[in-house]
Amino acid sequence: MPLTGASQEHGRGPTPGPLSVPGRGASRLRPRRLPVAGVLAAMAVALASCGAASPSSTATGARGSGPVDVLYAGSLLDLMQHQIAPAFEKVSGYTVSGYPGGSTALAAQIKGGAVRGDVFVSASPAVNTTLGGAANGNWVSWYVAFADSPLVLGYNPSSAFAHDLETEPWYEVVGRPGFLLGRTDPATDPKGALAVEALHRAAAEYLVPALAALAASGTNVFPETTLVGRLQAGQLDAAFFYGVEAAAARIDKLPLTGVRLAATYTTTILNRSPHSAGARAFVAFLLSAGGRKILSANGAEPIVPARITGRSLVPVSVRAVLP
Repeated sequence: MPLTGASQEHGRGPTPGPLSVPGRGASRLRPRRLPVAGVLAAMAVALASCGAASPSSTATGARGSGPVDVLYAGSLLDLMQHQIAPAFEKVSGYTVSGYPGGSTALAAQIKGGAVRGDVFVSASPAVNTTLGGAANGNWVSWYVAFADSPLVLGYNPSSAFAHDLETEPWYEVVGRPGFLLGRTDPATDPKGALAVEALHRAAAEYLVPALAALAASGTNVFPETTLVGRLQAGQLDAAFFYGVEAAAARIDKLPLTGVRLAATYTTTILNRSPHSAGARAFVAFLLSAGGRKILSANGAEPIVPARITGRSLVPVSVRAVLP
């Protein structure tokens, strides 16, 4: 059922204004500029591989200028910084600033006025419903589910348990004494909730009580944006990731044999977006053929046709790139 609200492009939406909510006492976090220094080579590779080397790769071929503030799931950090944002900037003329975090936590910050932005990219469709309707501030009127990425187990090849992980079922190894298994907080990040579900499913399916104990434990729970670094630094033996972030960070990974769970990435333009033209251009690029090629080359499976909630409220320029 479509969320209530209105499209930004048709002039029917709420009165434009800043996305911060005064008087709440919240610490306002503005999206930060995505660093592109040192990634020009990666950008060139991404552009060559995704076919986004000319303005014709965008929805309309028109170029613009100005900022676009993107609030996005932390699992897309590397991909957003090194490929999607540089490729979009190259073809569009806009400048992307980004603020990554757990999708659930980001939604709460949007609703509470602690963050402000134009585009919201979540790792779970359900998160969008917490921002729709008058009771939730009417931040979201529509959203598009555009890609899936499987939950996998990323591991450090220098770990003392690496050989065991490569030769034995993962569910028999991760619960052993001394094994450091990382995950995110299920209260703030959908991936953390999927990790807990994976442990419970495997515990029941393969009769490994240690996995249920791990699921209930609050140890080795970290923010999504720090988990990759902790694994690579040797602070963890393994951790739960989505395939897209494991591919972008070049993490050794294993499928979760016996458990099939995945992220479903969605995108929307927040109502009262201060940079609505840039926001429409960014979302159109993300959903375009060029955007899909970047995703499919980096561990995400584009959803074709994309699943749309609130289709009639999607801006015309965004609908133009959808099947």
